[in-house]
Amino acid sequence: MSSAIKLLELAARTVPIPAAPQPVVIADYGAGTAQNSMQPINAAIAAVRGRTRPEHSILVTHTDTADNDFSTMFRILEDDPESYLHKDPATFSSAIGRSFYSQILPSNSVHLGWSAWAIVRLGRVPMPVADHVVAVYSRDERVRTAYARQAAHDWHEFVAFRGRELAPGGRLVVLTTALDDEGDFGYRPLFRSVVSTLAELVSDGVVSADEVARMSLPIAGRCAADFAAPFAPSGRFERMEVQHVELFDAEDRIFNAYRGDRNTSAFGTRWADFCRFTSFADLGAALGGSPDRVPVFYDRLHAGIAARLASDPEEMRIPIAAVVLEKRRRNS
Repeated sequence: MSSAIKLLELAARTVPIPAAPQPVVIADYGAGTAQNSMQPINAAIAAVRGRTRPEHSILVTHTDTADNDFSTMFRILEDDPESYLHKDPATFSSAIGRSFYSQILPSNSVHLGWSAWAIVRLGRVPMPVADHVVAVYSRDERVRTAYARQAAHDWHEFVAFRGRELAPGGRLVVLTTALDDEGDFGYRPLFRSVVSTLAELVSDGVVSADEVARMSLPIAGRCAADFAAPFAPSGRFERMEVQHVELFDAEDRIFNAYRGDRNTSAFGTRWADFCRFTSFADLGAALGGSPDRVPVFYDRLHAGIAARLASDPEEMRIPIAAVVLEKRRRNS
């Protein structure tokens, strides 16, 4: 996230600072457990502190959907030695359990926004992806079109509501999975191993073919034109403007570790662990019958993914987008 964090630090040195006692409000959109928010939020607070008195309050608001594990999030914020709560006594935390595809904070209240990986997840599943688990790799044009349409709608809504929430001059930095010029979402070896493992589990009677046909990940990448679309033709939307769009390939740190240790088993396990954390809950939601089936399904899926990737280690292509949006100041 280093390049996006630099953009966040730049934004923190640029946005208007309200007069005390009004706090500087930093919004973390799609926080999860906030574990991955520590580094960027700490960097943003440090940049803001270069412009404020130490006693000037900063309020960090972590947002996610209502079913997020907020208990774990608050424990991490309290117990993690890297938490901003231990680094800055005048910084406070709060949380909102609502989807960011609606307005969730007061208008003109947010000075600095951050969102990492969250908008890759769609607001709803348009339709099943019967021949894959990721729509962009489906052979069904209707599926690809439906997911692209939903991704466009969700980005439009995300930008519109952030335009209401940001204070004039406020900035939002977004880091997310992208599509390259050829429409490649990346992670091909990983998803290939998922699909082939699911086929094996059908053959072994662990899951049914109908259940696998319902296993669709509600995710989508976007290309540079997709990020710009809500702002056409004037370049402005809800007083928001695009300040920066950068698409690049992220480093595959798991493959780089494999280059160093040549441990094929560790390579496969690390990617299977990543998939368990990001995708298993969505796939397991398609299972019917007894809840006891879920842990068996997870264990078999994890083992199959790990074994397949370990048998032929391959570097992942990981297209990433970093986007900076700014709300126009009044009279500008």
